[in-house]
Amino acid sequence: MTHAIEIRGVEKRFGDLQALKSVDLTVEKGEFFALLGPNGAGKTTLINILAGLSRPDAGVLKVMGYDVVRDYRAARRNLGVVPQELVFDPFLTVRESLELQSGYFGIANNGDWIEDLLSNLQLMDKADKNMRALSGGMKRRVLIAQALVHRPPVIVLDEPTAGVDVELRKVLWKFIQRLNHEGHTILLTTHYLEEAQTLCRRVGILKQGQIVALDTTENLLAGRSSQSLEDVFVAIMQDSGAGK
Repeated sequence: MTHAIEIRGVEKRFGDLQALKSVDLTVEKGEFFALLGPNGAGKTTLINILAGLSRPDAGVLKVMGYDVVRDYRAARRNLGVVPQELVFDPFLTVRESLELQSGYFGIANNGDWIEDLLSNLQLMDKADKNMRALSGGMKRRVLIAQALVHRPPVIVLDEPTAGVDVELRKVLWKFIQRLNHEGHTILLTTHYLEEAQTLCRRVGILKQGQIVALDTTENLLAGRSSQSLEDVFVAIMQDSGAGK
């Protein structure tokens, strides 16, 4: 069986810091999965390796069955990543940014999908504006559109709503839920745990580079006095003992 994301025995070290320690994780096709953890837990490091921006010291990562090291191009074609950082070309308009991103993946005549993205992310009135003229929230919408422009079956959202307004959060989740219902796999990292509780069927929790909890949201909440994933998260952080 081919998983949407398969991570086996992944390790990564930066000098004396062991950022990832034997991480094992699978995400099935069509899942809406939350990867949670405090700052410095290793979430972004894992995503960077998955996206081919960094290489693991050990282990194997696959996207739709393609090894992210040996079959980088195929793996990357199947993956769309929305990064935390607002990275953009200040000399391009919004539409030009999306057209250029399409070209990176060898996609011609992508106008209809670009129009759909602009419409669903409420960017139509900004389409011909220069990227540097946009607000932070609008730049974030463009990054989301760029990640989706090649229609990847697997979408990774790394803190997509950090520091953005409520309107963008509503617009984003409406569109992402639509994509998930259409069969796209979503992996989400967020510090807004109510989002993860509402949107995600399964949750994995990283602490100090290790998976310390992995289960359905329902099971994580079962038998606890609190039905808040945030309270469960705090309890797991206190009880896990990872890294000791």
